[in-house]
Amino acid sequence: MSTKVLSIFGTRPEAIKMAPLIKQMEADAGIDSVVCVTGQHQQMLDQVLELFAIEPDHNLAVMTANQTLNGLASRLIASLDEVLASVQPDRVLVHGDTTTASAAALAAFHRRIPIGHVEAGLRTRDLAQPWPEEMNRRVVDVMSDLMFAPTPSSKERLAEETLQGRVVVTGNTVIDAPNLTPARIDSDPALRASLDARLPFIDGTRPMLLVTGHRRESFGTGFANICAALGDLAELGTVQIVYPVHLNPNVRGPVQASLGARRNVHLIDPLDYLGFVRLMQRASLILTDSGGVQEEAPALGKPVLVMRDVTERPEAVAAGTVRLVGTQREAIVRAVSALVDDPRERERFAHRVNPYGDGEASRRIVAALTGRPFDEFASELAG
Repeated sequence: MSTKVLSIFGTRPEAIKMAPLIKQMEADAGIDSVVCVTGQHQQMLDQVLELFAIEPDHNLAVMTANQTLNGLASRLIASLDEVLASVQPDRVLVHGDTTTASAAALAAFHRRIPIGHVEAGLRTRDLAQPWPEEMNRRVVDVMSDLMFAPTPSSKERLAEETLQGRVVVTGNTVIDAPNLTPARIDSDPALRASLDARLPFIDGTRPMLLVTGHRRESFGTGFANICAALGDLAELGTVQIVYPVHLNPNVRGPVQASLGARRNVHLIDPLDYLGFVRLMQRASLILTDSGGVQEEAPALGKPVLVMRDVTERPEAVAAGTVRLVGTQREAIVRAVSALVDDPRERERFAHRVNPYGDGEASRRIVAALTGRPFDEFASELAG
């Protein structure tokens, strides 16, 4: 008899990390996989679903203009309660640290449905950074009976807390996805050419800085500093900057106002996942505040500078695949310039160990869900 597993997610980053797992579950006779998407930024979400050929069984489409976190959470819990009553799953799977994850876990908990948390155990131990994600992730771990920790150190962090669930180390499912998409790009010259043709302004002879930035805790002064730093780098003329700008008006407004007319700065709409992977491949270095990029880019051998003061992914810092640079204008300019001026150091990043997985995380999670034996992921940095 198969186990009915309901996977719930709502954003593109969640979809990227859940997609390899969903495909693994679909191929397993021991699991009846049901997918519910909540539909924040539906267009960006749809791009990932189409890429991985995932057809949601339920789409709640909860996004509204100018929504608050409390408004979103209340709509999610009410809508998900109806889905849970209809599907009657044996288990709910949620991912990461989003409002969707915390609301879905709470809705399942209220119905006494077991919860599996994919990417459990990441911590900064500062509820303000990242906000509100640090709280969301802790709350989901408290309610989960299965915690899929991506690394040995995330399992250690969970062991420090009084939790009742079982913790297994799986690696991160986001590493499973790039193992598929870069190979697809590299093996298909026509696809690669079509992706490059979307961004004809990129000069392949000059270093390219890829920027992603959207953290809520950076709204206001933090974003002003980031934009000022990018303006300084643009004026130096040593690097071309490509910035796919998040759809959130709190991001788009300041970025467009500060950088829209700058030379050497290309502000573009968010790309589909294949397009973004190709852009990461073409980048000389990456400046980001994204958690997922901290995991994905090292798998491509790209230096990553993180515009945050703390990270819930310290493994990458220890491995030397990322560096924290904060949100201060001078610190960002100094860190980027140092790597632009030192191609040998950029090359060293390409040969450092990625601590986040070996491409087998989804297989391990499915084995845990079905009660089959498996070996936990052991990072080369562990111990």
